[in-house]
Amino acid sequence: MATATAVPRRRNPVMLIRSPLVARALFPVVVVGVWTLIFYGLESQIFPSPARVLDFMWNEVRLETLARSNVYQTFLLSLIRLFTGFAIAVVVGTVIGLAMGLSKSVDAFFHDWVMATLAMPALVWALFAGLVFGFGSLGPILVTAVTGIPYVIVNVREGVRNTPRELFDMATSFGVPRNRMTRHLLLPSLLPFFFAAVRYGFSIGWKGLVLAEVFASDRGAGWMIKYWYDAHRAYAVIGYAFFFVVFALFLEKFVFDRIYARAFRWRPQAGTVEVVEEAAEPSVQQPTIP
Repeated sequence: MATATAVPRRRNPVMLIRSPLVARALFPVVVVGVWTLIFYGLESQIFPSPARVLDFMWNEVRLETLARSNVYQTFLLSLIRLFTGFAIAVVVGTVIGLAMGLSKSVDAFFHDWVMATLAMPALVWALFAGLVFGFGSLGPILVTAVTGIPYVIVNVREGVRNTPRELFDMATSFGVPRNRMTRHLLLPSLLPFFFAAVRYGFSIGWKGLVLAEVFASDRGAGWMIKYWYDAHRAYAVIGYAFFFVVFALFLEKFVFDRIYARAFRWRPQAGTVEVVEEAAEPSVQQPTIP
C-alpha cells in the first residue's frame, strides 16, 4: 500500500506580493522612490533628498544638533504636555459623553456646543492660547484638551446609545443590581467606542499640541519645527515630521494594538465563528437521480 507524500505548496508570486506584510514593507520603498524622482526632477536648492533628511535625523539621535535642545528633551516635554492634556480630555469627555448618552436633557444642553467645538479649527485654539496664556506649558496643554474633548464625547455618547436596550430591560426584570448592569452590560458595549475615542482624540490632540507649540510656546516639538523653518532648513523640518511619524507608528503598534488585543481577548475571531457555524450546520444529503 503506497503512502501519500506531502507535496510542498508553491507560493504564488502574485499572492505573495498582495500579502499585507509585503504591502506594508513596500509602501515606504515606494515613498522613497517617488521622493527621489521628485528631488532629481525638481532641481530645487531647498527641497532635500532622502539621504539628507536621514543624515539629519541620525545626527539628532546622536545628539549632534545645532539647536539649543536635542530631540530627546524636545519630545519629552511635548509628551508630558500631550499626556496631561489628553488625560483631561478623556476624563471630561467620558463624563459628559456618558451623561449625554443617558439623559436627553443633558444631550440637548451640550449638543450644539459639542458640534461647534468639533468644527472649530485647532489653529484658532492655538492662537487664542498664545494670546491669553503666553509662552509656556499651560497653553499647549489646554489646546490638547479642548481639541480632544469633543471627539471623546461623541464616541462615548454613541457607545451608550448603541447598548441594546433589551438587555437592560431583561436584567431589570430579573432584579440585577445597577452596578452589575453597568459592569457587565454597559461597559462591554461601550468599550469599542471608548477605544475609538481614545485613538481619535489622541491623534487630534497631538495635532493641536504641535500647533500650540508653534504659536504659544518657546520649547517643544512644534517649536523645533518652527525653529528650523525660520532657519530655512527644509531637511530639518521634514526630519522632525518623520520623528512624529515614527512616534505615531510606535504608539499604534506597541501600545494601542496591544491594549486593544488584551481588552478584547474574550471576543471570538471571525475565522473561529465561521468554523463553528459550519460545524453546526446539519449535513444535507443530495438526492441521487436514478
